[in-house]
Amino acid sequence: MVRIRVLVVDDHRIFAESLAAALAAEPDVDVAAAGSGPAALRCLERAATEGRRFDVMLVDADLGAQAVPGARAVVARAVPDNGEDGLVDGISLVAGVRSGQSAVRTVVLAEKDDPRRAALALQAGASGWVAKDCSLQRLLAVIRGVLRDETHLPPALLTGVLRELTAARKHRTESERLVESLTPREREVLRCMVAGLGRKAVAERLFLSPHTVRTHMQNVLGKLGVHSTLAAVALARRAGVGPVDLAGDVVERGGQLA
Repeated sequence: MVRIRVLVVDDHRIFAESLAAALAAEPDVDVAAAGSGPAALRCLERAATEGRRFDVMLVDADLGAQAVPGARAVVARAVPDNGEDGLVDGISLVAGVRSGQSAVRTVVLAEKDDPRRAALALQAGASGWVAKDCSLQRLLAVIRGVLRDETHLPPALLTGVLRELTAARKHRTESERLVESLTPREREVLRCMVAGLGRKAVAERLFLSPHTVRTHMQNVLGKLGVHSTLAAVALARRAGVGPVDLAGDVVERGGQLA
């Protein structure tokens, strides 16, 4: 019998342990539980090292919200990989696992249906969005389904999620068009901005004067139609622009790209 290894991640300890116990009653399911994002990452890494990777991760959409009242899931936040405890929301955890252990299928467990957050979860790499009050048999069907590369959403969410994904694609397309209007040097400056470098650091990296960097940054903001570095970075992220490689070689000196 092929066994399915499932990791339940929820900071409501009673819920996590109850769900784990119910799933463990299935003859082909092995289950573990984690109470936070960092704990889940440690569990996944340990299992991978020992050669017994998890197949599916069930993660609370509101993970961490108890620790910080009013906390909201934001997919853009990076998931820490240093093993330290801290706030990691459910959707950010999905993105981190998708990046680090893409073979693990993730299903988000939610208190209520939310098309916007469900769309964010799918964009982050989730294979399903399931209500916490669904039946155990429904959840098992979803677990087995995602292992067949199926995507599971409640029927009532389909229209809203498709609308959200279409809007996100439209924003991404517009962002890509704006980024393409930048010169090669301006794109390099933008990548430095995405990496969090200040004007002086950008100048040192690109072998330019701070005044020249300031001009490039102003041009970037103007062409992107934004008024702050933070807004420029958000737009760049939507367009798929990543940060400059801070560990790699510096870009070419002067001349061609200036």
